[in-house]
Amino acid sequence: MQKIILGKQVKELDALYINESGISSYQLMERAANEFCHWFEAKYKKASTVNIYCGTGNNGGDGLAIARILSGLGYQVNVAVMGNQEKGTVDFTKNLKVLPEKLRVSSWSQLKPSDICIDAIFGVGINRPLEGEYEDLVQMLNNRDGVKISVDMPSGLPSDAPAEGEVFHADYTVSFQFPKLALLFPEHAAYVGQLVVRKIGMEPKHFKPFSSKYWFFSGENMAAYHRKFHVFSHKGDFGRIILAGGSYGKMGSICLSTMAALRTGSGLVFCKVPGCGVAIVQSTIPEAMVLPPSSEMDIDADLDFTGIDAIGLGPGLGKGKNAHKLVYHVLENYSGPTVLDADAINILGEKQEWISLLHPNVILTPHLKEFERLTGKACDNHLERINLARDFCQKNNCSLVLKGAFSLLTFPDGSQIFNNSGTVYMATGGSGDVLTGVITSFLGQGYSMKNAAICGVFHHGHAGELAGEKNGRGTLPTDIIHRIPQSLLAFGIK
Repeated sequence: MQKIILGKQVKELDALYINESGISSYQLMERAANEFCHWFEAKYKKASTVNIYCGTGNNGGDGLAIARILSGLGYQVNVAVMGNQEKGTVDFTKNLKVLPEKLRVSSWSQLKPSDICIDAIFGVGINRPLEGEYEDLVQMLNNRDGVKISVDMPSGLPSDAPAEGEVFHADYTVSFQFPKLALLFPEHAAYVGQLVVRKIGMEPKHFKPFSSKYWFFSGENMAAYHRKFHVFSHKGDFGRIILAGGSYGKMGSICLSTMAALRTGSGLVFCKVPGCGVAIVQSTIPEAMVLPPSSEMDIDADLDFTGIDAIGLGPGLGKGKNAHKLVYHVLENYSGPTVLDADAINILGEKQEWISLLHPNVILTPHLKEFERLTGKACDNHLERINLARDFCQKNNCSLVLKGAFSLLTFPDGSQIFNNSGTVYMATGGSGDVLTGVITSFLGQGYSMKNAAICGVFHHGHAGELAGEKNGRGTLPTDIIHRIPQSLLAFGIK
């Protein structure tokens, strides 16, 4: 798992790594440039024309090194430099001196449009909106066709704060070692494009001196987060869970959660549904057991928790009188691992006084709108949501998964993890119900709250990627469910 530090700490990190590894800052820049070019060469043909726009700082130095390497690989490269070259950083100047003669440096106004535009104007150091000639250049580039790629950060975007003013609109942002915080904000999607993170040799020990509660998880050492089972393990070892939800016309949600839990490995899955859903669940999912309902249209307001290892509550539940009673009953009487999703969260948002019933064994899984209903505050930007999520979990001693691209996991100790799995093809009704089943399943199998959230969110996203590769925009939540075993096997989880 990769720690995320502030942009202003990057220079200190580089200096620490350079000192410990015995390489120069120029060699570190060369390493970053090579990583960029390895990614670039695998993606684009040599016939492409490439314009590279460089500032005079270290981001510009990266750009010059990239220009030299790509030119050597056979690409047609043109370079423009913005700013006073005589005042460039040491490594910018070194890279300027070693440019091949055929790579003549031009002013940006002299470069004709190209197939690919690489932005290496400003990196992590920018702390104010673009202005003057820089703003004019970025505005012009944003209006041009062709593929646009940013080196480390889109120019004009601060490392750790919301954007102001003009920002380069990248199709891809290639960041080094770790993603800077602002690259993970939903409102910056049009600037960042697809995020690519390339390692440049730094190890966790180099990040230890830097204080941060932000982490980025891409499935590293995944087996360490999973429980191991043995040859004599039986269905009881894999957990007895209850999934409660469903209402007239909304039985699909609880069916998706149930199928997902079974595909994740649950030993026994009980469904708490209203009478109108019994036949649907038993005919759709014969492996599930239905707890006998007393009402045809309303879910029962109580549950027997005897022998139950975890509960998932909310998918398709509705917000009727009995649904309210059931949410209160679970929070008041069950202290075991609990996942609250969908209408369970919406009910909690209406009954703010029940928030005090949350406890360390609760994970809430809201999407952005449900999160706002829960916190009761308008969220102007994602940084505000990040801080609200931390405050909420620390105050109420619970965990929370804020769903979306780079889903944010927040824990009672204030630590926050951005998940790096998933695809835009998961943006369809029912995907969240699948996640509820996956996390509840892991909790029932005896995973810690933290590990269940980490494994659940990552495998849910990775299964979505696998399904999306085959089905594209036609990806359904059931496609995600069918790929869960494949995701587990891909990381050696048997």
